[in-house]
Amino acid sequence: MSIALPLIDSPVAAPPLVSFRDLRVSRGRVEVLRGLTADVQRGTVTALVGLNGCGKSTLLRTLLHEFPYRGTIAFHCGHDHRQPRPDHVGYVPQRLTFDPRLPLTVRDLMGMTLKRGPLFLGLGRKLNARIARLLEQVDVGPLIDTPLEGVSGGQLQRILLALALEPSPELLLLDEPAAGIDFQSQQAFYDLIRRINRTTDVTILLVSHDLTLVARIADHVLCLNHGVVAAQGPPAAVLTPESLARTFGPGLRELVPAAAWGRGP
Repeated sequence: MSIALPLIDSPVAAPPLVSFRDLRVSRGRVEVLRGLTADVQRGTVTALVGLNGCGKSTLLRTLLHEFPYRGTIAFHCGHDHRQPRPDHVGYVPQRLTFDPRLPLTVRDLMGMTLKRGPLFLGLGRKLNARIARLLEQVDVGPLIDTPLEGVSGGQLQRILLALALEPSPELLLLDEPAAGIDFQSQQAFYDLIRRINRTTDVTILLVSHDLTLVARIADHVLCLNHGVVAAQGPPAAVLTPESLARTFGPGLRELVPAAAWGRGP
């Protein structure tokens, strides 16, 4: 006599948005990425972690076509899905350097980036509305006419994030976007990133040294060591003493907050 057993659904990984296969990138005579193979799943937040010089920023900049490479980068995206191309990739750098003596407001900075013609011709009603909408999306709408010299580091990163969200990217790259701002502002910024991911379904690939925040917001973690993947998977599976020892060295445990070992609540 046979007994019918209930079917148990197993979790199915999201399809990849970007795939790397045997990716190799040299800067000068140094091979920084040495055969990296990994996938970035569509609609997820993927965090890149590792020691300085392990290839995290190089990977992002290679995606932006700043460095030549060997191997394969396959983009399974593009708003015209009949001809997939990486047409819609947003990028937020660590910081923006500008001359504080320039009499620019937040509106001016946004307009200079988004407007096709000269700024002195004016922005127009539609572009002004677009700028206001983008700033509201990152919770800095009231700053629209604030001089840039009066904007904090955390607020400026939100403004750069607003620029990166236009025009509706499918992939958003963030290179330590909260570096240099205070811890409370970092937490709020990462919460904003997670909220944008969930409300827009944009795929996010970010570099961060803060394992506690990574454990809280990331769906997937790629640990890099000497240009290859040392470990990868969900935070609870990857942020373990064994995986992080392969990534950072065996003495790391004493340096990492307990909350980073596996995803927090």
